[in-house]
Amino acid sequence: MQSARGGIIPEPIARQPWSMLIPLFLLVAFGAAVLYSAAGGSMTPYASSHLIRFSVFLVMASVIASLPRNFVRFMTYPAYIVVLLMLLAVEILGQVRGGSQRWLDLGFMDLQPSELMKPVIVVTLAHYFSSLPVGMIASWRALVVPGALIGMPVGLVLLQPDLGTSLAIVFGGGVVMLLAGLPMRWFLTGGAAAIAAAPLVFFFGLQDYQQRRVMTMFDPEADALGAGYHIAQSKIAIGSGGIFGKGFNNGSQSHLQYLPEPHTDFVFATMAEEWGLVGGLFVLAVFSIILRWGLSVARDNRDRFSNLLAAGMAATIFFYIAVNLLMVMGMAPVVGIPLPFMSHGGSSMMTNMICIGAMMMVNRWNRNAPRGGLSS
Repeated sequence: MQSARGGIIPEPIARQPWSMLIPLFLLVAFGAAVLYSAAGGSMTPYASSHLIRFSVFLVMASVIASLPRNFVRFMTYPAYIVVLLMLLAVEILGQVRGGSQRWLDLGFMDLQPSELMKPVIVVTLAHYFSSLPVGMIASWRALVVPGALIGMPVGLVLLQPDLGTSLAIVFGGGVVMLLAGLPMRWFLTGGAAAIAAAPLVFFFGLQDYQQRRVMTMFDPEADALGAGYHIAQSKIAIGSGGIFGKGFNNGSQSHLQYLPEPHTDFVFATMAEEWGLVGGLFVLAVFSIILRWGLSVARDNRDRFSNLLAAGMAATIFFYIAVNLLMVMGMAPVVGIPLPFMSHGGSSMMTNMICIGAMMMVNRWNRNAPRGGLSS
């Protein structure tokens, strides 16, 4: 790219993955426009802070992208231990909001350690499996040790309680285990056991409000003014948008405050009401570009650590997207998973930009790798 342009564009700028970054910038700007409308036609309090957070975390992602492979591998287990201790600290002195104890007051910011564990569990398992001899992939060490690495943070997050984040940690870790080559029969057995245990988990493991959310998914109209209110209003907003939407800043569901959380969990419904099917297809197209780029980064190398790391980060972003879209359409319980790069929220933006930075880091490793590739 540099030579084709005769050196007009500085090399540090030209080597960036613009095929992913430009769509990402467009999506964030579109999200800011939706948040502007959700605030009744004002940049404050949502749109301006959304853009500021993205700018700050973009710098963070750039720093992550510059890290060398050996340093990342060296810091992986210490990072896991630190975040695990932070989760334990949440149980001891964490802040309580809305009945959940999830945050640590650091003075200059409120940090949600469970969000950090989503990318950390991916890099931890990628490091573990890249260090495990291929002949031991079908042994107990390939299942018990990663299971413990996933189980400890999940147990602490469930105590908060935060079912959505727990599932995200399990999903990211599970994808890394699957791609590492664990026997498929183990996953099928685990899936069958989970289905068999589902009734026990529902009746004895979930809080009352979590049970109501699950039941509402199957029949939201049964309690349209109570537990099913969020989903019912979200469906109305999405359906009323039609093909081209009601027009920018003309959404009645969000402006008249019928739609709960129009700037966070249900930002897609806010967007769909004003921008219609066309806006929805744009959002899905950008997400597809980002995820496809992430998977191509994972595929274009022979290094097991890099491969698992990039694929796991892409899977983490995919989990956010899939669960949020299913949630706003009434096809999944309301679990508080925001839409990446569009919802207003610092913790979500931080997690997803860590994933972007990690994939950019692997992309740089791929670009700088010798032609013969790596196998570690």
